[in-house]
Amino acid sequence: MFNNIGLPGLLLIAVVLLVLFGRGKVSSLMGEVGKGITAFKKGVNDGTAELDAAKAEDAKDVTPAEKDKV
Repeated sequence: MFNNIGLPGLLLIAVVLLVLFGRGKVSSLMGEVGKGITAFKKGVNDGTAELDAAKAEDAKDVTPAEKDKV
């Protein structure tokens, strides 16, 4: 259904959104979307850092005899 929207269709949708909601409302909405994306990326990076720290901690706790088994 949406396979062939193209650039003219996207521009038409953008114009309709601007007419319906006004420039200020769309601008604030896009700002909130940007903040949400930034928060998501920060959360992913923090989660990755926690996993890396946990793996380093686990690797530090392994004795040489256990390393030979792996």
